[in-house]
Amino acid sequence: MISLFDIEPDYGELIERVYLSALRRLGLDDVFDVDVSFVDEERIKEINRETRDTDRVTDVLSFPNIDVKYPFHIEDYPYDVDRETGRIMLGDIIICKKRMLEQAEEYGHSDARECAFLTLHGLLHLFGYDHIDEEDRKKMRAVEEDILLSMNITRD
Repeated sequence: MISLFDIEPDYGELIERVYLSALRRLGLDDVFDVDVSFVDEERIKEINRETRDTDRVTDVLSFPNIDVKYPFHIEDYPYDVDRETGRIMLGDIIICKKRMLEQAEEYGHSDARECAFLTLHGLLHLFGYDHIDEEDRKKMRAVEEDILLSMNITRD
């Protein structure tokens, strides 16, 4: 389940679709909670500085709560499952809305496509993907493109 903060309903519906599409592609059940927020440049720069010691604006930040191991089995995370909901808090995704809109224009595609991409990029980080080296970057990019294409989201 996605919880949205400071996000317009149209983007919220898209973010939920991206989440569900990612789960399908990764073969995971909907047992996760994810918080997604839109923030301004000042706030994302502050968070980036405080958490990554990087004093600059960025487009998206992800903060995982668990280290997802594959194959995923919820019973392997007994201390992370919320007893009331039976769900696991996967983590947080923070998107700089201004950067999202600027990048959409820069890359020549829709705001919705950029929102979907940044959400998916953040989600994949929460699910353990990274792009530190070239091989991992290619793997992550292929999964991103596969999920976006499955949703009919292309670079307009």
